[in-house]
Amino acid sequence: MVYRKFTAVLAAAVVISLLAGCSASATPSPSAIASTGGSAVPSAPTSAAPSVAPISTAPVSLTLWQNYGTEANAPATYAFVKAYEAIHPNVTINVVSQPAANYFALLTAAAISKTGPCLATQWTGLFTLQDKSYLEPLNSYIPMSTLESFKGIQWGSDNFNPASGVYVVPWEMQTYNGFYNKKLFAQAGITTLPKTWADLAVVDQKLKAAGIQPFVYGTGAQGLTAGFYPYYDLSYLMMMIPVADWQKLYDGSLPWTDPTIQAQLDKWVALKANGYTNQDVLNDTQSFQQFLAGKAAMTLEGTWAISAVEKAMGANVGVFLPPFVDQPLNGVVEFPGDGFAMTNYCQNKDVAADFLKFLADPAAQKIVADEGLIPTVTGPSASDPLANELLGYAANQGYTRYPMIDNVIQGEVQAVGATVLVAAFAGTMSTHDALQKMQDALMALPADRRSASGYK
Repeated sequence: MVYRKFTAVLAAAVVISLLAGCSASATPSPSAIASTGGSAVPSAPTSAAPSVAPISTAPVSLTLWQNYGTEANAPATYAFVKAYEAIHPNVTINVVSQPAANYFALLTAAAISKTGPCLATQWTGLFTLQDKSYLEPLNSYIPMSTLESFKGIQWGSDNFNPASGVYVVPWEMQTYNGFYNKKLFAQAGITTLPKTWADLAVVDQKLKAAGIQPFVYGTGAQGLTAGFYPYYDLSYLMMMIPVADWQKLYDGSLPWTDPTIQAQLDKWVALKANGYTNQDVLNDTQSFQQFLAGKAAMTLEGTWAISAVEKAMGANVGVFLPPFVDQPLNGVVEFPGDGFAMTNYCQNKDVAADFLKFLADPAAQKIVADEGLIPTVTGPSASDPLANELLGYAANQGYTRYPMIDNVIQGEVQAVGATVLVAAFAGTMSTHDALQKMQDALMALPADRRSASGYK
């Protein structure tokens, strides 16, 4: 991956100010982020529509890369393209589905040779900032008023401030969450969802006693790694501390090897050790399908899987938040986790930017809602009952919104964790060794990559 040196303003205003207790002008305040999970947009001067040449009527062909596989974001992407092409018949957007497991390596390699797409799926948070060397700032192409209509736009912006340059347009809000089989819960005599480790132990024991496999883990709906993607779980495991303290994981003041973190992982890996999961979590490519087929009571995914679970299970599927805490859970991951970006080597930037601007249109956001996803633009609301139930945790029940932890820790640490956390869960590595490797990855970074002096 390509990293660039950022200013002291970034570190002070990004991760440290973002998740801790300091503040800076034109950046989201810690209290706003803790209470909204990043949905508050920092103040920025509202500019008039930038001066952009009219969209050409000559034939134009663009390429868009996405890594959505079969999840609901994929049909939404094709629907966006179809709707845009209907308005602009001279424009053809070729959607290319790339493998999720090495998507960003492919995108980075293509950027070096300038042979990649004009438009691409891009993750937000530090994923955006580490890849910004080949992304085009959108402020010169799209009015600030339009950019700010996307909730969470700061998470795709330089310095996490839209006025500094927006690189990614997030077109859907996401949660990390669990799905459960209502019939299997009822069969085991379970009437309430667990909110703590102790509650979960009771649920697991009842399911196992009824001959029902409690959890399935594997490549899942996204297929991001050879095993499962551990950050759905880790985001909830780390809710043992307030969201404002997550910055301590970034700067090292709370080391990954801290005994409280290892205690959390020890309880987590015990799910498999106690027989509450399928045994081959490293190589199970059918885990998600097993859940859809009613062969397990629970699985962990996110809002992108809502359409698939409802299609397969109908009203028999419900959502829950992983209760990986000792005290009753009061947090939910709710975050604009991805969106589309424009590469800075694109040869038709005005048309590519116009497509990104179209994502704010009510017709585009209706496509998001129709796919069971959560729109980011104020106006259209989620139409799916499971999506609304997930939104209700923060909106109606006072749960704290947390970001996705993999989007706010250094990329090198995230990459190591994606491997070693899965190995620890599978029992091929101790939790101590897994966390030590994450800590080693953190400490191998230059000091300014884990302090207030900058990010590069």
